[in-house]
Amino acid sequence: MLVKDTIGLVITFQVGFINYKWIRIYELKDIPQNRTQRRRIDILLSRKRQKKDIQCILAQKINDESFSTKINLEDNRGIQPTLETLLKDERCLAAFRAFLRSEFSEENIEFWLACRDYRKTISPADLFWKATEIYQEFLHPQAQREINVDHHIHEKIKRSMKAPALCCFDEAVRHVYKLMESDSYSRFLRSDAYLGLRRKARTFW
Repeated sequence: MLVKDTIGLVITFQVGFINYKWIRIYELKDIPQNRTQRRRIDILLSRKRQKKDIQCILAQKINDESFSTKINLEDNRGIQPTLETLLKDERCLAAFRAFLRSEFSEENIEFWLACRDYRKTISPADLFWKATEIYQEFLHPQAQREINVDHHIHEKIKRSMKAPALCCFDEAVRHVYKLMESDSYSRFLRSDAYLGLRRKARTFW
């Protein structure tokens, strides 16, 4: 039985020898108001699922939150999320990385991600080779994706490579984060990539 003020559509189809049911649920209040932003849930069931399972799913309250991202890309006051918030969401992070690649300036976010992974390292042996990889890729004078950090930060990291600690890149990470926050992130918020992300966040497919 459907929840009050909802409507369900069940589509049956076959792939090979397996029958599937595609269940689509709409909230009635959204249909006349804005047909381009209707709230819906698509549920794919194989023939192994029983009828009682379908009824149980249809009886669940429809979730108004977007499927595409877990964060609010713009609140009622028009305030946009911080870079820190955006980096915690996989879809938003992927969009931001793609934007930076399109500008040929992805070295900062890639360094930030590499250091985030490095911070999770437990084994001292792993610390050494991971730190060496990060240094060679982002900090070596001939690195293809060299990041822009102050000379004293660079030299401090270089000296620490003999016995790298978990915190050896922290100062560079803070520096790179501030660069992204003040420069590339502000451009990203004005980009078509971010506008597209916001549109997806307002509605289901």
